[in-house]
Amino acid sequence: MEKLIERAEVLMEALPYIKHFFGRTIVIKYGGNAMVEKTLKENFAKDIILLKYIGMNPVIVHGGGPQIGEVLKSMGKEPRFVQGIRVTDQETMDVVEMVLGGKINKEIVANINRFGGRAIGLSGKDGNLIQGRKLAMKAVNPETLTSEIIDIGLAGEVEKIDPEIVSLIDRGNFIPVIAPVGCGPNGETFNINADLVAGEVAAALKAEKLILLTDVAGVKDLQGELIPKLRTREINSLLQDGTISGGMIPKINACLKALEKGVSKAHIIDGRILHACLLEIFTDKGIGTEITRGETS
Repeated sequence: MEKLIERAEVLMEALPYIKHFFGRTIVIKYGGNAMVEKTLKENFAKDIILLKYIGMNPVIVHGGGPQIGEVLKSMGKEPRFVQGIRVTDQETMDVVEMVLGGKINKEIVANINRFGGRAIGLSGKDGNLIQGRKLAMKAVNPETLTSEIIDIGLAGEVEKIDPEIVSLIDRGNFIPVIAPVGCGPNGETFNINADLVAGEVAAALKAEKLILLTDVAGVKDLQGELIPKLRTREINSLLQDGTISGGMIPKINACLKALEKGVSKAHIIDGRILHACLLEIFTDKGIGTEITRGETS
């Protein structure tokens, strides 16, 4: 009986969150080991179905970096990154589109459908969802100490999100699953970082939350300790002192963009934890790093 009561108490803790988020949109960037390990993949699909059945509108934007890297290495191409963004030539772009828009996207859709949900896979090209442009990346030349533009090929950034097709899918009671491939003004295809796409999609949909799943506990300080809460005004100093670096940079930028455009809260959480999304949404303490607008506390 005590175990049954404990289960009931868990449900009661979740009740105010269920009420608050009913009918609201939550954008989840799905990536890292949560996309690789079988148990995590299956439980992620079930968690998303649960969110839908209790009245929320989950929207998934997925990555696929490790899977793309495996295919490139099998072709004899060594992946290169600059500031956490993949350097993308035309051959790499073809692989990216094949892996993201094909294999990975359809696997996620199939998992959700297999466990009783109704998911539809989208590329950013569908319905003109993700309109992109070439990413202009700058770095300081160590010899001249001047800022220079780095050419990283067909790596792109979001020009505009047209959310109409996602809204139609939501209204049809389906779950959208988005591959972060964008289309340029001249029909070119751009590889766009999934974190950045998730932030822009959350902003365009006026989402209540943006959740980024990753392979670390969240943002950590220079001593390796988790920072559970951050305000946007604190972030610049953490970038300057190297606390936030590498692959965490696009995640932070995605959160900043979403918050700037009206998303209430952003979260960077550990997708290696079973039911990570549910723990973040439905518990008082939550997990990972929560980022909100406002002055330094």
